[in-house]
Amino acid sequence: MTHTVLVLCGGLSPERDVSIRSGRRTAEALRDEGLDVHVSDVDASLLDTISDVEPDCIIPMLHGAAGEDGSLADVIRTLGYPFVGSRAGADRVSFDKPVAKAAMRHWKIPTPEYVALPHTMFRELGASALLEKVVARLGLPLMVKPAKGGSSLGASVVTEAGQLPAAMVNAFAYGDVAMIERFVPGLEVSVAIIETDGHPQALPAVEIVPDSGFYDYAARYTAGMTEFFVPARVSEATAEQCAELALTVHQSFALRDYSRVDLIIAQDGSPVVLEVNVAPGMTETSLLPQAVEAAGLSLGGVFARLVDTAVARGT
Repeated sequence: MTHTVLVLCGGLSPERDVSIRSGRRTAEALRDEGLDVHVSDVDASLLDTISDVEPDCIIPMLHGAAGEDGSLADVIRTLGYPFVGSRAGADRVSFDKPVAKAAMRHWKIPTPEYVALPHTMFRELGASALLEKVVARLGLPLMVKPAKGGSSLGASVVTEAGQLPAAMVNAFAYGDVAMIERFVPGLEVSVAIIETDGHPQALPAVEIVPDSGFYDYAARYTAGMTEFFVPARVSEATAEQCAELALTVHQSFALRDYSRVDLIIAQDGSPVVLEVNVAPGMTETSLLPQAVEAAGLSLGGVFARLVDTAVARGT
Protein backbone atom coordinates (compact mmCIF):
# COMPACT_ATOMS: atom_id res chain seq x y z
CA MET A 1 0.00 0.00 0.00
CA THR A 2 1.31 3.45 -0.94
CA HIS A 3 0.95 5.89 1.91
CA THR A 4 -0.03 9.52 1.48
CA VAL A 5 2.43 11.70 3.37
CA LEU A 6 2.27 15.39 4.24
CA VAL A 7 5.62 17.07 4.91
CA LEU A 8 5.38 20.28 6.93
CA CYS A 9 8.10 22.89 6.62
CA GLY A 10 8.71 26.63 6.61
CA GLY A 11 7.05 28.37 9.53
CA LEU A 12 8.09 31.72 10.93
CA SER A 13 11.29 30.95 12.83
CA PRO A 14 14.67 32.38 11.76
CA GLU A 15 15.39 28.89 10.40
CA ARG A 16 12.53 29.07 7.88
CA ASP A 17 14.70 28.83 4.77
CA VAL A 18 16.61 25.82 6.10
CA SER A 19 13.32 24.15 7.03
CA ILE A 20 11.99 24.61 3.50
CA ARG A 21 15.15 23.06 2.04
CA SER A 22 14.91 20.16 4.50
CA GLY A 23 11.24 19.59 3.72
CA ARG A 24 11.69 19.63 -0.04
CA ARG A 25 14.62 17.21 0.08
CA THR A 26 12.74 14.82 2.34
CA ALA A 27 9.69 14.97 0.08
CA GLU A 28 11.75 14.22 -3.04
CA ALA A 29 13.48 11.31 -1.31
CA LEU A 30 10.10 9.82 -0.36
CA ARG A 31 8.72 10.30 -3.87
CA ASP A 32 11.69 8.32 -5.16
CA GLU A 33 10.41 5.50 -2.94
CA GLY A 34 6.99 5.67 -4.61
CA LEU A 35 5.07 7.48 -1.86
CA ASP A 36 2.39 10.08 -2.55
CA VAL A 37 3.93 13.15 -0.94
CA HIS A 38 2.53 16.63 -0.38
CA VAL A 39 4.43 19.60 1.07
CA SER A 40 2.85 22.42 3.04
CA ASP A 41 3.98 25.54 4.82
CA VAL A 42 2.81 25.96 8.40
CA ASP A 43 0.49 28.93 8.19
CA ALA A 44 -3.17 29.89 8.58
CA SER A 45 -4.21 27.48 5.82
CA LEU A 46 -2.58 24.42 7.42
CA LEU A 47 -5.71 22.89 8.94
CA ASP A 48 -7.53 23.19 5.63
CA THR A 49 -4.57 21.62 3.84
CA ILE A 50 -4.51 18.66 6.23
CA SER A 51 -8.25 18.21 5.79
CA ASP A 52 -7.91 18.30 2.00
CA VAL A 53 -4.94 15.92 1.81
CA GLU A 54 -6.14 13.48 4.51
CA PRO A 55 -2.60 12.09 4.94
CA ASP A 56 -1.83 8.67 6.35
CA CYS A 57 1.17 10.24 8.07
CA ILE A 58 2.62 13.70 8.72
CA ILE A 59 6.32 14.52 8.84
CA PRO A 60 7.05 17.78 10.68
CA MET A 61 10.25 19.20 9.19
CA LEU A 62 10.24 22.53 11.01
CA HIS A 63 13.40 23.82 12.66
CA GLY A 64 13.35 26.18 15.61
CA ALA A 65 10.39 27.08 17.79
CA ALA A 66 6.97 25.56 17.06
CA GLY A 67 8.61 22.74 15.11
CA GLU A 68 10.93 21.57 17.87
CA ASP A 69 9.30 22.82 21.09
CA GLY A 70 6.45 20.30 21.05
CA SER A 71 3.75 22.71 19.84
CA LEU A 72 3.32 21.21 16.39
CA ALA A 73 3.50 17.65 17.70
CA ASP A 74 0.68 18.47 20.12
CA VAL A 75 -1.44 19.92 17.30
CA ILE A 76 -0.93 16.88 15.05
CA ARG A 77 -1.73 14.49 17.90
CA THR A 78 -4.86 16.50 18.71
CA LEU A 79 -5.97 16.23 15.08
CA GLY A 80 -5.53 12.47 15.31
CA TYR A 81 -2.87 11.88 12.65
CA PRO A 82 0.16 9.59 12.92
CA PHE A 83 3.43 11.49 12.62
CA VAL A 84 7.14 10.83 12.38
CA GLY A 85 9.20 12.22 15.24
CA SER A 86 9.26 12.53 19.00
CA ARG A 87 6.30 13.22 21.26
CA ALA A 88 5.62 16.76 22.45
CA GLY A 89 6.94 16.25 25.99
CA ALA A 90 10.27 14.89 24.78
CA ASP A 91 10.52 17.75 22.28
CA ARG A 92 10.04 20.35 24.99
CA VAL A 93 12.75 19.00 27.26
CA SER A 94 15.22 18.56 24.39
CA PHE A 95 14.61 21.94 22.74
CA ASP A 96 15.23 24.07 25.83
CA LYS A 97 19.02 23.87 26.10
CA PRO A 98 19.39 24.70 29.83
CA VAL A 99 16.60 22.25 30.70
CA ALA A 100 18.20 19.58 28.51
CA LYS A 101 21.61 20.17 30.08
CA ALA A 102 20.14 19.99 33.58
CA ALA A 103 18.57 16.65 32.64
CA MET A 104 21.86 15.37 31.23
CA ARG A 105 23.74 16.33 34.38
CA HIS A 106 21.06 14.56 36.45
CA TRP A 107 21.54 11.43 34.33
CA LYS A 108 25.35 11.71 34.64
CA ILE A 109 25.73 12.33 30.91
CA PRO A 110 28.92 14.38 30.43
CA THR A 111 28.17 17.93 29.22
CA PRO A 112 29.97 21.25 29.73
CA GLU A 113 29.20 23.32 32.82
CA TYR A 114 26.87 26.23 32.10
CA VAL A 115 24.88 29.19 33.39
CA ALA A 116 21.47 30.26 31.99
CA LEU A 117 20.58 33.96 32.30
CA PRO A 118 17.19 35.48 31.47
CA HIS A 119 17.44 38.96 29.99
CA THR A 120 15.48 40.51 32.88
CA MET A 121 17.83 39.09 35.52
CA PHE A 122 20.85 40.01 33.41
CA ARG A 123 19.66 43.62 33.34
CA GLU A 124 18.41 43.89 36.92
CA LEU A 125 21.45 42.37 38.64
CA GLY A 126 23.93 44.49 36.71
CA ALA A 127 25.39 43.04 33.57
CA SER A 128 29.03 43.92 34.18
CA ALA A 129 29.30 42.56 37.72
CA LEU A 130 27.33 39.45 36.86
CA LEU A 131 29.47 38.62 33.84
CA GLU A 132 32.62 38.98 35.93
CA LYS A 133 31.28 36.29 38.27
CA VAL A 134 30.38 34.05 35.34
CA VAL A 135 33.88 34.29 33.92
CA ALA A 136 35.37 33.63 37.36
CA ARG A 137 33.24 30.49 37.68
CA LEU A 138 33.43 29.04 34.17
CA GLY A 139 36.72 30.46 32.94
CA LEU A 140 37.60 31.26 29.33
CA PRO A 141 36.93 30.55 26.52
CA LEU A 142 33.14 30.38 26.64
CA MET A 143 30.32 29.55 24.26
CA VAL A 144 27.27 31.83 24.38
CA LYS A 145 24.04 30.81 22.66
CA PRO A 146 20.27 31.37 22.87
CA ALA A 147 18.53 28.89 25.16
CA LYS A 148 16.19 27.94 22.33
CA GLY A 149 16.82 27.67 18.62
CA GLY A 150 19.34 26.03 16.37
CA SER A 151 21.66 26.43 13.37
CA SER A 152 24.08 28.35 15.65
CA LEU A 153 22.00 31.51 15.18
CA GLY A 154 22.95 33.98 17.92
CA ALA A 155 25.87 31.79 19.07
CA SER A 156 29.37 33.17 19.72
CA VAL A 157 32.71 31.92 20.98
CA VAL A 158 34.15 34.25 23.62
CA THR A 159 37.91 34.16 24.13
CA GLU A 160 38.27 37.40 26.14
CA ALA A 161 36.07 38.78 28.91
CA GLY A 162 35.55 41.99 26.96
CA GLN A 163 33.75 40.07 24.20
CA LEU A 164 31.11 38.67 26.54
CA PRO A 165 28.64 41.62 26.67
CA ALA A 166 28.35 41.74 22.86
CA ALA A 167 27.92 37.97 22.74
CA MET A 168 25.08 38.23 25.26
CA VAL A 169 23.35 40.92 23.18
CA ASN A 170 23.72 38.69 20.11
CA ALA A 171 22.13 35.74 21.93
CA PHE A 172 19.29 37.86 23.37
CA ALA A 173 18.40 38.91 19.82
CA TYR A 174 17.08 35.35 19.38
CA GLY A 175 15.36 34.80 22.72
CA ASP A 176 14.81 35.94 26.29
CA VAL A 177 17.33 33.52 27.83
CA ALA A 178 21.01 33.17 27.00
CA MET A 179 23.10 30.16 27.96
CA ILE A 180 26.80 30.51 28.72
CA GLU A 181 28.76 27.28 28.78
CA ARG A 182 32.38 26.37 29.23
CA PHE A 183 34.00 25.98 25.82
CA VAL A 184 35.56 22.56 25.39
CA PRO A 185 38.39 22.51 22.81
CA GLY A 186 38.48 19.37 20.74
CA LEU A 187 37.08 17.55 17.73
CA GLU A 188 33.43 18.23 16.90
CA VAL A 189 31.36 15.23 15.82
CA SER A 190 27.70 14.46 15.37
CA VAL A 191 25.96 11.10 15.74
CA ALA A 192 22.58 10.44 14.15
CA ILE A 193 20.18 7.93 15.66
CA ILE A 194 17.66 6.09 13.47
CA GLU A 195 15.06 3.67 14.81
CA THR A 196 14.09 0.48 13.00
CA ASP A 197 10.91 -1.09 14.39
CA GLY A 198 11.44 0.94 17.55
CA HIS A 199 15.06 -0.16 18.02
CA PRO A 200 17.50 2.77 17.87
CA GLN A 201 20.85 2.43 16.15
CA ALA A 202 23.71 4.90 15.91
CA LEU A 203 24.93 5.76 12.43
CA PRO A 204 28.59 6.54 11.67
CA ALA A 205 29.80 9.71 13.39
CA VAL A 206 30.31 12.76 11.19
CA GLU A 207 33.45 14.81 11.88
CA ILE A 208 32.98 18.55 11.35
CA VAL A 209 35.91 20.78 10.34
CA PRO A 210 34.71 24.33 9.51
CA ASP A 211 37.16 26.54 7.61
CA SER A 212 36.51 29.41 10.02
CA GLY A 213 37.04 27.26 13.10
CA PHE A 214 33.43 27.82 14.23
CA TYR A 215 30.48 25.82 12.88
CA ASP A 216 28.14 28.81 12.51
CA TYR A 217 25.12 29.32 10.23
CA ALA A 218 27.20 30.07 7.14
CA ALA A 219 29.50 27.10 7.78
CA ARG A 220 26.48 24.82 8.16
CA TYR A 221 24.60 25.74 5.02
CA THR A 222 27.14 27.10 2.52
CA ALA A 223 28.75 24.41 0.40
CA GLY A 224 32.54 24.38 0.67
CA MET A 225 32.81 26.27 3.96
CA THR A 226 33.08 23.10 6.07
CA GLU A 227 34.88 19.83 5.49
CA PHE A 228 33.17 16.65 6.68
CA PHE A 229 34.64 13.22 7.32
CA VAL A 230 32.31 10.23 7.55
CA PRO A 231 33.06 8.15 9.48
CA ALA A 232 34.94 10.51 11.78
CA ARG A 233 38.70 10.10 11.92
CA VAL A 234 38.78 8.68 15.44
CA SER A 235 39.73 5.36 16.96
CA GLU A 236 37.24 2.52 17.00
CA ALA A 237 37.00 2.80 20.78
CA THR A 238 36.25 6.53 20.63
CA ALA A 239 33.67 5.99 17.88
CA GLU A 240 31.96 3.39 20.07
CA GLN A 241 31.97 5.79 23.03
CA CYS A 242 30.33 8.49 20.93
CA ALA A 243 27.72 6.05 19.62
CA GLU A 244 26.92 4.80 23.14
CA LEU A 245 26.58 8.35 24.45
CA ALA A 246 24.27 9.33 21.60
CA LEU A 247 22.10 6.26 22.19
CA THR A 248 21.99 7.03 25.92
CA VAL A 249 20.83 10.59 25.17
CA HIS A 250 18.19 9.41 22.67
CA GLN A 251 16.77 6.88 25.12
CA SER A 252 17.07 9.02 28.26
CA PHE A 253 15.09 11.84 26.64
CA ALA A 254 12.52 9.29 25.39
CA LEU A 255 13.03 10.42 21.80
CA ARG A 256 11.38 8.60 18.94
CA ASP A 257 12.14 7.68 15.31
CA TYR A 258 15.27 9.76 14.80
CA SER A 259 17.51 12.36 16.42
CA ARG A 260 20.99 13.83 16.21
CA VAL A 261 23.39 14.27 19.11
CA ASP A 262 26.26 16.77 18.84
CA LEU A 263 29.45 16.09 20.79
CA ILE A 264 32.99 17.31 21.34
CA ILE A 265 35.83 14.84 21.75
CA ALA A 266 37.93 16.70 24.30
CA GLN A 267 41.71 16.86 24.13
CA ASP A 268 41.97 14.04 26.68
CA GLY A 269 39.97 11.82 24.27
CA SER A 270 36.71 11.80 26.24
CA PRO A 271 33.48 12.72 24.39
CA VAL A 272 31.07 15.23 25.95
CA VAL A 273 27.55 16.04 24.76
CA LEU A 274 26.78 19.57 23.59
CA GLU A 275 23.11 19.21 22.65
CA VAL A 276 20.44 17.00 21.15
CA ASN A 277 18.31 17.76 18.08
CA VAL A 278 14.83 16.34 17.56
CA ALA A 279 14.43 17.85 14.07
CA PRO A 280 17.88 17.76 12.46
CA GLY A 281 18.40 19.35 9.08
CA MET A 282 18.02 17.39 5.84
CA THR A 283 19.68 19.84 3.44
CA GLU A 284 22.50 19.01 1.04
CA THR A 285 25.09 19.99 3.68
CA SER A 286 23.27 18.60 6.73
CA LEU A 287 24.82 15.95 8.94
CA LEU A 288 22.15 13.26 9.26
CA PRO A 289 21.86 12.61 5.49
CA GLN A 290 25.64 12.24 5.32
CA ALA A 291 25.54 9.65 8.10
CA VAL A 292 22.69 7.82 6.36
CA GLU A 293 24.72 7.60 3.15
CA ALA A 294 27.84 6.44 5.03
CA ALA A 295 25.78 3.65 6.59
CA GLY A 296 24.87 2.42 3.10
CA LEU A 297 21.26 3.55 3.42
CA SER A 298 19.11 6.00 1.45
CA LEU A 299 17.32 8.97 2.95
CA GLY A 300 14.10 8.00 1.20
CA GLY A 301 14.33 4.41 2.40
CA VAL A 302 14.93 5.51 5.99
CA PHE A 303 11.96 7.87 6.03
CA ALA A 304 9.71 5.40 4.19
CA ARG A 305 10.34 2.90 7.00
CA LEU A 306 9.68 5.59 9.62
CA VAL A 307 6.39 6.38 7.87
CA ASP A 308 5.43 2.69 7.97
CA THR A 309 6.25 2.61 11.68
CA ALA A 310 4.25 5.77 12.41
CA VAL A 311 1.19 4.52 10.49
CA ALA A 312 1.33 1.17 12.28
CA ARG A 313 1.46 2.72 15.76
CA GLY A 314 -1.20 5.37 15.00
CA THR A 315 -1.39 8.55 17.05
